[in-house]
Amino acid sequence: MPVTVILGTQWGDEGKGKIVDLLSDKYDIVARYQGGANAGHTVVINGKKFILHLIPSGILHPNTVCIIGNGTVIDPDALISEINTLEQEGIEVRDRLLISHKAHLIMPYHKLLDTISESTLSQKAIGTTGRGIGPAYIDKFTRVGIRIVDLLNLDTFTEKLRFNINEKNNLLRKLYQTNELNIDEIIHKYLEFDKIIDPYIKDTTTYLNQAIADGKSILAEGAQGAMLDVDHGTYPFVTSSNPTVGGACTGLGIPPTSINRIIGVVKAYSTRVGNGPFPTEQFDENGEQLRKIGDEFGSTTGRPRRCGWLDLFALKYSAMINGFKEIALTKIDVLENFETIKVCTGYNYQGKELKNFPADNQTLENVECQYTDLPSWGPVAKNISKYADLPSAMKQYIEFIEDYLGSKICLISTGPGRDEVIYK
Repeated sequence: MPVTVILGTQWGDEGKGKIVDLLSDKYDIVARYQGGANAGHTVVINGKKFILHLIPSGILHPNTVCIIGNGTVIDPDALISEINTLEQEGIEVRDRLLISHKAHLIMPYHKLLDTISESTLSQKAIGTTGRGIGPAYIDKFTRVGIRIVDLLNLDTFTEKLRFNINEKNNLLRKLYQTNELNIDEIIHKYLEFDKIIDPYIKDTTTYLNQAIADGKSILAEGAQGAMLDVDHGTYPFVTSSNPTVGGACTGLGIPPTSINRIIGVVKAYSTRVGNGPFPTEQFDENGEQLRKIGDEFGSTTGRPRRCGWLDLFALKYSAMINGFKEIALTKIDVLENFETIKVCTGYNYQGKELKNFPADNQTLENVECQYTDLPSWGPVAKNISKYADLPSAMKQYIEFIEDYLGSKICLISTGPGRDEVIYK
């Protein structure tokens, strides 16, 4: 059973890219199972920053095969740009990247509709990236989406695309009073895209299941985080897919029995991008300091992230629905500048202590957090590589998380660089 799943446990931006990069050289295959170019995974190697949106972080290891699974939605512009950027840095992509022929394509009308609909929602806006992810998944589930496999048959592709664009043009014209899209231009663009990516296309479902049968090791990589899951997150302020562990099975076409390890990536504090409830958010100097020291600005959009203390009550819920017993703890170095560190261990609502994480936003937006104060540890030497050498207050913080969640922290990221890590 050779599949390990790496997933975000909070609202995304936990540092999954670095963790996948650290582990990739131990796996034969790294496979992305959901989301689109709205995700941004950042990896720093020898001071050089790589920001990947679609291609798994494992591409930075020369012997690792990378897969974009059927559960993703693919923006041709973003994918080609990413491939070109990597190749310009001397990273071989051509023979190491495989893309599912069942993956859905993001079309120009998806991006346009995403931007227009978000702008008309005003205060109820989700805070999307405007990359067309949601509208692409809408088409997927209303069974009018266009998949990569459709590009193989010109007549079928043209027929589907003309139908979709005529429908979207009616919507753009009648509801939003905006310009219509040019059908012929879009057809030409995507046929050119097909020529470029043709060498990468494969039946990745069969490929992965054969790899499992052959005993090869697979690292499944999710985007965003569990609290943004369309089913189990803070709906409707969520993403359009399933970052939770179940998404790995549907997004890659592998059986759940093939998964033998789940690692949850936890940021040592909490952040969120876009709108939606965020119980531990700090609007004072603490929140600003977390943002500044942690460089909490979106790698995809550049938007400042909302920042707050670690929410263990929400993480307990995330652990329950994902079943992770191992944790990769990131950005703990950011907390060394605080005199006191707070951790949320429970919620009160209307004077009563909640037993379970609430599903409705009305409750979640009005909970009062129960905080436990933990001591700070001050600046930590960058050359520390052993857990035993960490300050006692930092170890107390780490062990407090482990005890509350009933999970073990297997590695600790102490900075953005690939070598800034302690294995526990």
